[in-house]
Amino acid sequence: MDRSTAQFTIVKANAGRFDDAKDILAVEEPLEIRLSFGPAGDRTQKNISVTMRTPGNDAELATGFLFTEGIINDPTDVLSVELALFACAENKQNTVVITLSENIHPAFQHLERNFYTTSSCGVCGKSSIKAIKTVSRYTLNKAAPCQIDAGTLLELPSLLRRQQLAFEATGGLHACAFFSLEGELLIVREDVGRHNALDKLIGAALGADWLPLNQGVLMLSGRASFELIQKSAMAGIAIIAAVGAPSSLAVETANEFGITLIGFLREERFNIYTHSGRVLTRIYEDQN
Repeated sequence: MDRSTAQFTIVKANAGRFDDAKDILAVEEPLEIRLSFGPAGDRTQKNISVTMRTPGNDAELATGFLFTEGIINDPTDVLSVELALFACAENKQNTVVITLSENIHPAFQHLERNFYTTSSCGVCGKSSIKAIKTVSRYTLNKAAPCQIDAGTLLELPSLLRRQQLAFEATGGLHACAFFSLEGELLIVREDVGRHNALDKLIGAALGADWLPLNQGVLMLSGRASFELIQKSAMAGIAIIAAVGAPSSLAVETANEFGITLIGFLREERFNIYTHSGRVLTRIYEDQN
C-alpha cells in the first residue's frame, strides 16, 4: 500500500465544526506502456498507450492490457518487462517497457478496436461485439461443466471486501477478484480504474499460465461495463458477478460470448442476466 495510497492534510467539516485532519487517498498516476520488438540487433520501440492507474502490479497491468487488446497471445510472446524512469520529473517509474520475443510480430491493427470501446459518436454496439470476435482466442462452450451454487455466490462480495486493503484505507479504489467455483480466492487486484484492475488480474493469470479462466468466477466491486465484459471474453472467463448494475451493451456482449453475467450481488440477492444455467439455485433453496 506504500505506492497505492498517499496521506493529505485536510479540513474536515462536521455539524458546524471545522477541524484539521489527515486523510488517505488512492494514488493516481500515468503509466506509459512501450513495446520493444523486432530482430535483436534492430529493435523498434513504440509507445502503445498511456493510462491513468494506481501504482503497483504495473508489469501485470501492461501484459494484461496487451493481451486483452489482442497484441500478444501467449506468455512466451514476452521476453522481458522492465519498469523505467525515462527522465521522469519526479523520478517515478511511470514507464513500462515490454520486450517481445524476436519471432513475435505485434498485431497493432487490433488497437483499432479501441475506437469501438471508447467512441461516443454513436458507433453501433453490434460492431463493438463483432470487433472483439476478431481478436478473442477463446470460445466458451455453453454446455461446459462450470457451475456455482447460489449460496457460495452470495459469500463472494464479503470475501472480496476483506481483501481490499487499499479501499479500506481510501474508499477510492475498484477491485476485481477471481474465485474458484468453491469460493476460494485465487487472485485479487485493485486500481483507481476498474479496467486497470481487471488488466492487472488477467496479466497475473497470463504470467501464471492460467488462461483461459473458464473454471471460476470473476467478482467486480462495482458495475459491469462493456469494456470489462470485453476483457473477460478475451481471457475466456465464464462467470462474472458484479456488486453493481450491468449496462445494456454489457448484457448483449455477455450473451453473445456465452458468459453468465450476474449483477446487484449484495445483501442476499442478485440478478442473473445471461446464461443462468451456471448458477445452481436448488442447493440454496433447500437451505432456506
